[in-house]
Amino acid sequence: MTRTLIILPDDSAQPVLEAIHSATKSLRVKMFAFSHEPLLDAVVEAHRRGVMVKVMLNPERNDGETDNDEARDLLVGNGIEVTESNPAFNVTHEKSMVIDDNRAFVESLNWTAENFTETRDYAVVTPSPQEVAEIIDCFDADWARQSFAPSGQAGLIWCPTNGRTRMAEFIDSAQDTLFVQNERYQDPVIIERLVRAARRGVKVHVMARAAHHLKADKLLEGVSGLRILDDVGIKIHRLKHLKLHAKMILADHERAIVGSINFSPGSFDHRRELAIQVDDDHLLKRLNKVAHHDWKHSAPLDLSDEALLADLSKREECEVDQLALHPVDD
Repeated sequence: MTRTLIILPDDSAQPVLEAIHSATKSLRVKMFAFSHEPLLDAVVEAHRRGVMVKVMLNPERNDGETDNDEARDLLVGNGIEVTESNPAFNVTHEKSMVIDDNRAFVESLNWTAENFTETRDYAVVTPSPQEVAEIIDCFDADWARQSFAPSGQAGLIWCPTNGRTRMAEFIDSAQDTLFVQNERYQDPVIIERLVRAARRGVKVHVMARAAHHLKADKLLEGVSGLRILDDVGIKIHRLKHLKLHAKMILADHERAIVGSINFSPGSFDHRRELAIQVDDDHLLKRLNKVAHHDWKHSAPLDLSDEALLADLSKREECEVDQLALHPVDD
């Protein structure tokens, strides 16, 4: 059995549903946001047919907003074991599932209707015994509120342990091309790595979201990070017809990282995050195809002073005085 790739919204929720329906012994779910009714129904049905089900849900976002109250009430009301994620982390942003201790899903997507129908997202399904065991070890440690240390031998990338180091090494290893899809470009170490990749001749293609999508307390870093990349000639685009939620980076068309990690200090240092590095030929074939498709169906992100001021005017609470913006006088 080999790794497989799920691309959203192209593949829909069906592969995830089929996996849950196939469970015969156990089902472990760790999710940042869970509200998609067909998946909730599938998890409940798995429990009813005797599958051991454990669900770990992030209790609330940093701003206090909650995503999972209805899911928690439904699951608990049907007798399923549910716990909040490990309080050792500000947020558990990991999105993973393990079926029957022999298949693990490493995802960028939340289990919401939006992520299955409107956003560019990915999931890698791995049957690797070492990778499956490590995801289970982390799940069980977080469930028991115990510490967890990754082996470092698997293709898995964890935050807040080895995430920044592994991501930096991945970027440093690129020789010809980098295709990057991420919502946030805020971490100075990763920004420096991308800049240096471009300076040594790597063709760097960055896919991002418009500035007004950034949260108010992350806007300064987010805009500044994108403009630094833009200043050194890195091409920055936005998707035209889909929302970008993916966290994917593809190097030299030969290897990729997919998972939940945003390029932000919060993700690397304070959140539980999970990603996986892959070099499987059949996965890379699909990732290359979608990366080039998305780039073709994208538009340059205008980061000029005038364009940013116009974009950020959509945010009533936004204060831009600390940004290096110089509006043109009337």
